[in-house]
Amino acid sequence: MNLPNKLTVFRVILIVPFVLLMLGSHAEWGWFMAVFGGIAEYADYIALGIFIIASLTDLLDGKIARKYNLVTNFGKFMDPLADKLLVCSALICLVELDRIPAWIVIIIISREFIISGFRLVAADNKVVIAASYWGKFKTTFQMVMVCLMIADIGALAVLTQIIMWIAVILTIVSLADYLVKNKGVLLDGKI
Repeated sequence: MNLPNKLTVFRVILIVPFVLLMLGSHAEWGWFMAVFGGIAEYADYIALGIFIIASLTDLLDGKIARKYNLVTNFGKFMDPLADKLLVCSALICLVELDRIPAWIVIIIISREFIISGFRLVAADNKVVIAASYWGKFKTTFQMVMVCLMIADIGALAVLTQIIMWIAVILTIVSLADYLVKNKGVLLDGKI
């Protein structure tokens, strides 16, 4: 297993402590307090650090894979899956903690399912669909939004709301752009 793939697997593994820290310190989990009682008050910040590290591995694995020609089928499959697992896990935790409305998370996750399905149809037709700039902007704003919501800093509440709305708009715009540019994949199997 090459370095980019190890980073991808590491990102998936980081989801477990991330979720435990996000939910464990806020839930009625007696075992969590018994094991992590000393860090419970810092759990959100540790979770934020884990989320940032996991997000950075996403940048690194792709750059390393392309630069050193280490692109593999495993990486092509697992990298986007790891990204979706990380972001969706964070968003679901934030719904549980009442920091983001569930309907926004439904929009974001629905977009990911639609695009994943679309890519499966395209791959079946031997068509590779590259990520667009809209999708990259969407991902950036979603990551920043998640970080701000995990930190939950009162002084940044307005900024957090603005970033959330930008992320929602970019999610919808990137989906529309993706579907319009690639409608031929669904209609006749071509771009």
